[in-house]
Amino acid sequence: MLRLEAVSKRYGRGDWILKDVDVEAPAGDVVAFAGGNGSGKSTLLRIAVGLSRPTGGKVAARPPVVGYVPDRFSPNERMSAVAYLTHMGRVRGLTTSEAATRAHRLLDRLALVGGRQAPLRSLSKGNAQKVALAQALLVEPGLLVLDEPWSGLDADAHGVLAEIMTEVAAAGGTVVFTDHRESVTRARATRTYTVSEGRVSLRGPEPERTAPRPSSDIVLTPARTGAAPRDLDWARMDGVLTVRREKAAIRMTVARERSDTLLFTALRHGWSVERVTRTTGTTADHRTPDVVAQGGTR
Repeated sequence: MLRLEAVSKRYGRGDWILKDVDVEAPAGDVVAFAGGNGSGKSTLLRIAVGLSRPTGGKVAARPPVVGYVPDRFSPNERMSAVAYLTHMGRVRGLTTSEAATRAHRLLDRLALVGGRQAPLRSLSKGNAQKVALAQALLVEPGLLVLDEPWSGLDADAHGVLAEIMTEVAAAGGTVVFTDHRESVTRARATRTYTVSEGRVSLRGPEPERTAPRPSSDIVLTPARTGAAPRDLDWARMDGVLTVRREKAAIRMTVARERSDTLLFTALRHGWSVERVTRTTGTTADHRTPDVVAQGGTR
C-alpha cells in the first residue's frame, strides 16, 4: 500500500504546492487523483514514488518495487527501444536474457509502431509513452504510478493500458493515476482524490464497477464522401470509457450523458454513425441493450 501523512511541498520560500496531504492507497486498489493543470498532481506523484522529498510530512508506506510513468517521456537517445528496456531491466536486477525477453513481450503487447529496433529519438509522443509504460512493468510493481497515462496513446493501447492496470491491482499491487476527466476516474478508479490549490480531499465512494451504469456502445465508420475522416484522439474525449478499432471502424463505450456531444463531433469530422446501442454496463462486453439506432451519414 501507499500512505502519505501530512505531506507538504514548496520550493524555497515560494507558495505551497501541496499542503498537509493525507492519502491512503491500499493494495489491490486503483486510485485516481483528479484536478486541473497546476493543481499539484504531478508533484504529488513524484513524492509518492520517491523522486522528490516533501518539505513537510512523510511517505509512511511505499511498496519496495515501484513502476513510474511520467506525464512526458521524450528520451533523445540513438539506442533502440528494446536495447533501452533491456538495459533498464538489468539496472533493476534482471539478467540480460530475462530483461530482453520481458522487453520483447511488453513491446509486442503494446504494439510499438516502428518495431522493437526503432530508435528512441524517432518515436512519437504516443510510442514513447508505450516505452515508458514498458519500463515501469519490467519488474512486477507493488506500486504502479501513472501520470496522465492515456495522453497520446492510440486507441488500441488505451485498451491494453486498462487491462494492465486491472492486472496489477488483481495481483495485489496498488495503481495510482492522474486524469482530469471525471468519466475516466469513475470508470477506472476504486477511490478518487480531488486535488485543488494544493489541497487533497477524498471524493465519496466510487460506485461498484459491476453496478449498472448508463452508457452507449457507439460504432463509427468513414462517411461515404470520398474524403478520409479526421482521426481524432477519441480516448481523451470527455465521457469516453473504452476505445477499440475494428478494421476501418471505431467502437467506443461512452457515458450516456456525453453520447450526443461525441456523435456531433464525429459527424463534423467526416465520420458516419453506423450503430448506437444504449447499455447499462460500464463496458460494451457487459451490456444490456435497450435501444438500438442504426444508420449512415447523418
